[in-house]
Amino acid sequence: MNSTRLSRVNLRGLLGGCALCIALSLSATAQVQTTKTTAHGQATRDIKVERGEIVYVSGNSVVVKMEDGTLRHFDNVPESTTITVDGKQLNVHQLKSGMKVERQTITTTTPRTITTIKTVTGTVWHVTPPNSVILTMENGQNQSFKIPKGQKFTVDGQVTDAFGLKKGMKVNAQQVIEEPETVVAQEVKRTGIAPPTPPAPAADVPMLVLVEPSPAPATETAAAEPAPKKLPTTASNLPLIGLLGALFCGLSLMAMTIRAITSRVASLRS
Repeated sequence: MNSTRLSRVNLRGLLGGCALCIALSLSATAQVQTTKTTAHGQATRDIKVERGEIVYVSGNSVVVKMEDGTLRHFDNVPESTTITVDGKQLNVHQLKSGMKVERQTITTTTPRTITTIKTVTGTVWHVTPPNSVILTMENGQNQSFKIPKGQKFTVDGQVTDAFGLKKGMKVNAQQVIEEPETVVAQEVKRTGIAPPTPPAPAADVPMLVLVEPSPAPATETAAAEPAPKKLPTTASNLPLIGLLGALFCGLSLMAMTIRAITSRVASLRS
């Protein structure tokens, strides 16, 4: 016979305190039916938005200036990473400096509980209360189970302990395991705006005007004589001095004449 240990498990949720189920831990897998159910809780979403402008692109390296002025270097960007620009998917080799980029990271957190129920159905063949019981399984084989302390059994709607079990009673045993866990999923959306194109020139304004300079008229220029370092002395101050002397003499004679005339007129009046 196979020996299997029974252990008591707290029944939750789905059992609703029902005493019809017997919590047994089974090491043997014969005649054990296992079912799993998953109950999902309320999911929560967190959205993180990052914006910036591409300032440098080289190969698979990109430098982005973020909104707060910091520079972030993204090295070895895989070609599978794309950015949606004007409805087109662009990889790292198609990015250009001046592009405005935005990345949205959507994090979804969902709590869930996985409930595993293992069911064993058998007929009591032998019981040694309160320690063990031997059940005859549906395939005709007998298996021995250890009974946890304080374990209760429900037979034909009546609750009993190991001392109430009798040979020939049909027992349905269940092990209920609840495993709470959290599932985290992330979705990343990358979008961008191409840099503005330079304005096109007006239709009536030529893009480039070439002006050819006209040739200057040929002129004959005489070679200029070099200026002498020091001019020669060719004049004197003597003529100026003579001129001043003659002027002063004329003034003196004029003053003497005026004085003589004044004296004669005065004598005649007297």
